Amino acid sequence: MLFVLYFMKCYSEESNGVAWREWKHMFNKTYDNKSKEKKRKEIWEKNILKINEFNARNGSFKQAVNKFSDMTSEEVLSIIGGLHPESETTTESLYTSALNKVEIPDNIDWRDKNVVTQVKNQECYGSCWAFSAAGSLEGQYARKTGKLVSFSEQQLIDCSWSYGNKGCTGGLIINAFKYWEKHGAEREKDYPFIGRDLHCKYQRSRIVSKLKSFVRIPRGDCTQLRRAVAEIGPVSVGIDVSQDSFHSYSHGVYKSGRCSSTKLNHGVLVVGYNMEGSGYWIVKNSWGKRWGEAGYFRIDMRDNMCGICTSALYPVI
Repeated sequence: MLFVLYFMKCYSEESNGVAWREWKHMFNKTYDNKSKEKKRKEIWEKNILKINEFNARNGSFKQAVNKFSDMTSEEVLSIIGGLHPESETTTESLYTSALNKVEIPDNIDWRDKNVVTQVKNQECYGSCWAFSAAGSLEGQYARKTGKLVSFSEQQLIDCSWSYGNKGCTGGLIINAFKYWEKHGAEREKDYPFIGRDLHCKYQRSRIVSKLKSFVRIPRGDCTQLRRAVAEIGPVSVGIDVSQDSFHSYSHGVYKSGRCSSTKLNHGVLVVGYNMEGSGYWIVKNSWGKRWGEAGYFRIDMRDNMCGICTSALYPVI
């Protein structure tokens, strides 16, 4: 993150061409021809100006260049909006805290308790739902067994089509859980991530964990989401990431008056929270370690920001 911020500072001091070459090298960007590169450079320049203007304000978070900086916000959303719309009607169990009258901690971060795997990079951008689902299973498996295992997103991408998911085109976290209930989950090292749709290579003999069921947090209930994170562990959620301010997020507590609490398009994993000030959620993304706070972001806890409490669920093993 510091390297990216240093680049932003240098951009105003160095020539445009040098800054552009440094950014391309930093994010391994290549283009088919000079015409395409010219177009991308123009978009990049506009995004740099917007980022600098935003950072000049005294906001709760800052922005920086990243791998999306040569794309328009519409282009970014077209490749990352992989969480499909979900039916309002559900039949699964709703979360009810057994400790509703017991005070829960003011802060918790499951990264400190060895139940969260390293940040991953979804690459095939419509697969966020698989990464969110895998993260919540990893947390529950670690809490139950004491072993931190990375589960296979590629298995879900390749094998859960009959449950309504569409691989790298998009899907639903709940459909991933339904698939695991029937077939079980393989480890990532046995079914490694490739980053594109492939034929299903599921092998029953490699199954490590199988779901008994899954539980949904009552829709829009941020208090119950907080209790679930404190009592259960990391929780899968959907959020709206349609705003370019999120695409360029660097660090701080994200908030936006423009994101939706109902039109969710990206699956992520809540791994903690902190009640300091107005409070914030700690969230694991799947865009690699060079986005945000080493792959994570913090988001304001107030008002169901960007729909983070609207569709939240976790597996039971």
